[in-house]
Amino acid sequence: MPRVRVVVVGAGVVGLSTAVCIAEALPQCSVTVLADRFSPYTTSDIAAGIIMGGAPLPDIAVERQRRWFKDTFDHLLAIAQSKEASEAGVLLTSGWQVFREVPSERKPFWADDVLGFRLMTEAELRRFPQHKFGQALTTVKCECPFYLPWLEKRFKRAGGVLKHGHVADLLELCHGYDVVVNCSGLAARALAGDSEVQAVRGQILRVHAPWLKHFIRDSDGHTYIYPGRDSVTIGGTRQEGDWRLAVDPRDTEGILERCHQLEPSLHGSVHLGELVGLRPGRACPRLERALLETQGRRVPVVHNYGHGGWGVSFSWGTALEALQLKERGMKGQSGERMRVTWTLVDAEHIGEEVRQQSLQQEKHILQLLQHPHQQVVLQNVPLGPLQGPFTWLPVRHTQHKRVTDKVT
Repeated sequence: MPRVRVVVVGAGVVGLSTAVCIAEALPQCSVTVLADRFSPYTTSDIAAGIIMGGAPLPDIAVERQRRWFKDTFDHLLAIAQSKEASEAGVLLTSGWQVFREVPSERKPFWADDVLGFRLMTEAELRRFPQHKFGQALTTVKCECPFYLPWLEKRFKRAGGVLKHGHVADLLELCHGYDVVVNCSGLAARALAGDSEVQAVRGQILRVHAPWLKHFIRDSDGHTYIYPGRDSVTIGGTRQEGDWRLAVDPRDTEGILERCHQLEPSLHGSVHLGELVGLRPGRACPRLERALLETQGRRVPVVHNYGHGGWGVSFSWGTALEALQLKERGMKGQSGERMRVTWTLVDAEHIGEEVRQQSLQQEKHILQLLQHPHQQVVLQNVPLGPLQGPFTWLPVRHTQHKRVTDKVT
């Protein structure tokens, strides 16, 4: 039986995360990442990479956004606690988010998903005399200049192929691939004909200030100080509709002035350089399935772009959802529904090592179980794990098969 040919357009953090999820979960597919820029030349390489944010996005259920955030946080936390943390550029970081006025929502939707979230004490707030309210937390920082090459290695271990190339039109991919996954970021404005996609210019500075150990973020998202592995990232700007890639000295002055107010010790830092990137701004991410039609051929396309400033924070969560949409696209074009039959061995005879190795595919199966468009039949499974809460399923060490039933 021929392998299903999948192409993921885009090699930023969203594209590579999506490609890894597909390649690892669906070994019957051949997966190619096609992009004209790979790390270190992507917008993601410039991202500060801290896993947190502000208010929820409009027009998307908050619970869905929380699932994206939690899936991403849990994925990166596992890396941060593993032996691969240094190579992947993923680390735990603690600090404060401060507000000039007390917000209407004192607890953000993602508060229960990070570690140790609490409100700042009066003693802590005295450090920031221009601010009236604050939140303290521990989260994850993902440094994409390390993380993206690590994802590329993981993708290639799963059998994936990286390919340099320029895509002028998604239709040109229809005859070489069976499924197209569009993670093209800002380029989706042209590739998907989506006028809602706009450049949001961001300028940051990197400085050497090794004495700084805690992050500080102003709630407006324009001013932040993020200590990292080898340097401290300070920023920034959010200039909508601004396509300039050149460094603006006036922005540099503004960033330094605002960050010095938050953390006066930065006056002693050593300037390492400035970077500019264009976020793929949109009112909310586009994560949905559609069809490409050309010369009588219909090819499913999954769109996964428009994350704006949430790119790293939502990357793994939206990748997992794109995986679901991709599977539906493979079998759902003619009103068909996929029924996945998994034959599992007795849970009582599975050791701890196997349980830990099964976590990634476990998450995938649990998501299928919760999806209204997917039938999942489980056989020979002890009753305990199915009664909930779902804990683990030893999927990787099973035989499985797929059958397709027409929906009548």
